[in-house]
Amino acid sequence: MSIQRIEPGARMSKAVVHGDTVYLAGIVADAAKGKSVTEQTRDILGQIDGLLAKAGSDKSKVLTATIYITDMANFAEMNAVWDKWVSAGNTPARATVEAGLAAADYKVEIMVVAAK
Repeated sequence: MSIQRIEPGARMSKAVVHGDTVYLAGIVADAAKGKSVTEQTRDILGQIDGLLAKAGSDKSKVLTATIYITDMANFAEMNAVWDKWVSAGNTPARATVEAGLAAADYKVEIMVVAAK
C-alpha cells in the first residue's frame, strides 16, 4: 500500500495518506498567529479543509479530532467556530486538551484523522 505525503518538510508532513486514511499533523494558525482564539480556529479549520481536499477527502469524512487549547477559559469561543464548521450529522470523535503549544502566539492546535 502506498504512502502519500502532502506538504512534506524536514521535520514533518502536514498530511499523510495511507490507504483510505488521511492523517493530519497538528495544525496551528498561520495567518492568524497571535490573534484571537476565534480567528486562529477559523484559520486552522480553513487549512484543514485545504489539506483534506489535497488528500481527496473533506470535513464530512473526519473520523477523529484532537484539539489542543492553551486556556480552557477559551473553550466556548473555540467551540463557537468549530460548531459552525463541523459537518452536521458527521461529527467526529473528539477530545479537547489544555496544553502549552510550541509558541506563545499559538492558542489553538487541531489534529484530525479522516477517511478518503
